[in-house]
Amino acid sequence: MIVPRSKVSLAARSALIFAFLVLTSCGTEPGGDDASAENMPGAEMDHSAHLGGGAAGGERQAVQLSAQQERALGVVYMTVERRPLERTIRTVGRIVTAESRIVDFSPRIGGFVERLLVNTTGQEVRRGQPLLTIYSPELVAAQEELLTARNLALRLDESAGGAWDRANAMLEAARRRLSWWEITDEQIRRLEETGDVTRTLTLVSPVSGVVLEKSVFEGRRVVPGESLYLLADLTEVWVEGDVFEQDLQFVGLGAQSHIEVSAYPGEHLMGKVSFIYPTIDVSSRTNRVRVTLPNPDLRFKPGMFATLFVDSRIAEAAVAIPVDAVLVTGERNLVFVRENGLLQPREVVVGAHAEDYLQILSGIVPGETIVASANFLIDAESRLGSTSSGMPGMGNEGHGSAVEPINDSEAENEHAGHDMPAAAPAPAPEHQHD
Repeated sequence: MIVPRSKVSLAARSALIFAFLVLTSCGTEPGGDDASAENMPGAEMDHSAHLGGGAAGGERQAVQLSAQQERALGVVYMTVERRPLERTIRTVGRIVTAESRIVDFSPRIGGFVERLLVNTTGQEVRRGQPLLTIYSPELVAAQEELLTARNLALRLDESAGGAWDRANAMLEAARRRLSWWEITDEQIRRLEETGDVTRTLTLVSPVSGVVLEKSVFEGRRVVPGESLYLLADLTEVWVEGDVFEQDLQFVGLGAQSHIEVSAYPGEHLMGKVSFIYPTIDVSSRTNRVRVTLPNPDLRFKPGMFATLFVDSRIAEAAVAIPVDAVLVTGERNLVFVRENGLLQPREVVVGAHAEDYLQILSGIVPGETIVASANFLIDAESRLGSTSSGMPGMGNEGHGSAVEPINDSEAENEHAGHDMPAAAPAPAPEHQHD
């Protein structure tokens, strides 16, 4: 029994035709001998051309569909237009301490630690808060020099001339020496008022922050420049994320960013890109970007994970079409354009990918009508049209590949021309119980 073509679906017809073409074009008839095929002229031809969809290297032809076939395939058309194009870059970030707010506290004079007043890591300190007391013979000698110079300056007056000037110069030099050792003005003033040389002096914190590291203990001898505390002001932190190399063009200084911290789900934070690192990680092909985040209540701890969203405006009015409207073949990008009732394959140059849209740099212009869906089925018919040129019942000369229904008589004539074996009689239907 021969099934009329009008009752065969377009996809099934396409598959059957493609299989038949591969068999016949390779020189092997259905049921034929492989050895005879090897002796036929042209048996040594390159068969890779058939995989590309035709001898012309897979060139597409225009496709003509009826309204019924468009509905069956689910073809949807759209008009090309310009639109603002925006893209959001999403990356995993981490909260780190702002490097500009880290202070490495070290003494400028050697001595012995008598007492630690801040003795735990993670402890919060204020600016001017005592950190430790230190005994230093040099410090004791400097205090005595200060008191001697002050007493000399008090015994002289301006009538002494040069002696008075030298005494005041010695007094100022003694004060500067102590201040260079990070002795505060308040401590120097108290020393001059009381006249008592203290065995130890207290070193205070230069900033307000948190103790990140502590490497000093009571009784330890310290030398000038040795790191004792690592202090950090955490009222402002950085959120750093890695952006892929191909997305760098969409990230700029001052770009608006959204931050979501894993520790506080549902909380939405805002920031701006404050720095883009000048080098790329060669192993991951990413570039690090930084967003400054205020942290007045110290809720955001260095080391926390965060999700970073960076918004970027690609173009104000770009030619853009949905991603599904572009057929990617691996060698080029195609769009089917509706022209004079035909669907013409046209190559386009693709730009940026923004959400569900692709920027089109060239190939189509605003106002043209293109296929927005079912491109793969149309492409299959377009490729079959390129291989079936000149065959009976295939294509429509001068009009590309026209998919038209064929009546029963045409189907019978065409099948008879191919000497296909007669179909076996269908078995009688079995009795079925209700």
